[in-house]
Amino acid sequence: MKNTPAKNLFALVVKRDCPTCALLEPVVAALVDRYGERLRVYVQDDPGFLSSVVSVVDDTELEFSYRQNVEIVPALIRFDEGQKEAQKSSQQTGQREVGRVYGWDRGEWRGFTGIDDLGEGLVEFRPGCGSLSCEPGVGERLALRYGEGFRSRRVEVGEAEDEMEVCFERGWSDGLPVVPPTEIRVMRMLGGIGREAGEIVGRVPPDNVECSVEKVAVNAVLAGCKPEYMPLVLAAVEAALDDRFCLHGLLCTTYFSGPVMVVNGPVARRLGMNSGVNALGQGNRANATISRALQLVVRNVGGGVPGGIDRATLGNPGKYTYCFAEDESDEAWHSLAQDQGFGRDDSTVSLFAGEGLQGIIDQQSRNPQSLARSMAASLRSVAHSKLFGMADAVLVVSPEHRRVFLDAGWSKQTLQDALREHLQAPGSELLRGVGGIDEGMPDIVKDKTLNKFRPGGLHIVTAGGSAGLFSAIIGGWVASGEKGSQLVTRKL
Repeated sequence: MKNTPAKNLFALVVKRDCPTCALLEPVVAALVDRYGERLRVYVQDDPGFLSSVVSVVDDTELEFSYRQNVEIVPALIRFDEGQKEAQKSSQQTGQREVGRVYGWDRGEWRGFTGIDDLGEGLVEFRPGCGSLSCEPGVGERLALRYGEGFRSRRVEVGEAEDEMEVCFERGWSDGLPVVPPTEIRVMRMLGGIGREAGEIVGRVPPDNVECSVEKVAVNAVLAGCKPEYMPLVLAAVEAALDDRFCLHGLLCTTYFSGPVMVVNGPVARRLGMNSGVNALGQGNRANATISRALQLVVRNVGGGVPGGIDRATLGNPGKYTYCFAEDESDEAWHSLAQDQGFGRDDSTVSLFAGEGLQGIIDQQSRNPQSLARSMAASLRSVAHSKLFGMADAVLVVSPEHRRVFLDAGWSKQTLQDALREHLQAPGSELLRGVGGIDEGMPDIVKDKTLNKFRPGGLHIVTAGGSAGLFSAIIGGWVASGEKGSQLVTRKL
């Protein structure tokens, strides 16, 4: 036998309902013979298991397994020598783990324990089984029981109260039904991201309230998100809190606009987001709930409610939720993420302060020059046909319209250049009063040539079904630009 330092401490986690664990009775006996009370055996399902060879610790409540993050049994864990293992409690605070082995591998166990003939006569290798602490739904319950707990205030609901109605009555809803954020649902949502629940994401206007990851999770539950949506929801919240997006101003404006979310990269495909037929409409859970979660964070954390700080004259339906994935099926056409300096393999979310959807119908143009002029004519109406340089915009090009450009060898940049050329106008045509319209530009621009959009203010994305020669415009907030709200892209 090898000489192992006398102060090594071992914990063995097993369950009776595991064929590999059942093989270990002679191994446990040898470990007891060598280490005596410095070995503790924790049994997950039956405290009588192995009791004939060792005094076992009842871990049917799975506290030890949870705290030690045991994923497979049998698991043999070695602790730092000199650390005193808890004798009456399964909590392991103050100990430092120095190694562990899973399953049964005779050579590995011999080297790990220092017992050269350990498991003589047993099979050389046998894989372990899943820990009971990792079964579906169990991890969340254990985290609630033994974890740090929530910092959010608990709201007690009476037995006779309807949970859905409580959410309405407390003002947590955007006017549509929400999912009650029970502890288990919030814990499950937090499991979708490897960040601490108490981590502060930022301060949410208008009340400038600190927002934690936990608070985002609560509102993601309310919105109906799946846990796997959480990384994207968090990235969207962080983008919204970027000063360049100007969320506080967007909330206060009397204009129509609200956050519009465009998702690029592998995350969109992984979550099954819609970039095709009806991409900007109803029917896809990820599209519908991810942006809704952001809106609920603004409402429930920041206090941005209609009639309060939200003073929109009309608003728009997109203020419930406004989110879609970009169609990135043709690599010859750059994505919005690439336009913002990211790679095609990067997962990103872009936030734009936009209004509702304005359609572009052009079923006759079969050459890029005609189609570009047609799109420019429609883009001229953003905000007002006589107001130039006041609002950014997103041009949503459908796949059929994109094909017209690609078949002619046009890139997205070629289209951008053509649109910029067609969206110039003499200031004298745009002055207030010209054409019998009092709205317009001030006299100071009468001798200038104006561009409809500032440099970098027109963004082009592709989405929609493969049939239909229709594209669309999402007009921007009239406070767009370098001194107002800018498109912000965040990489996950």
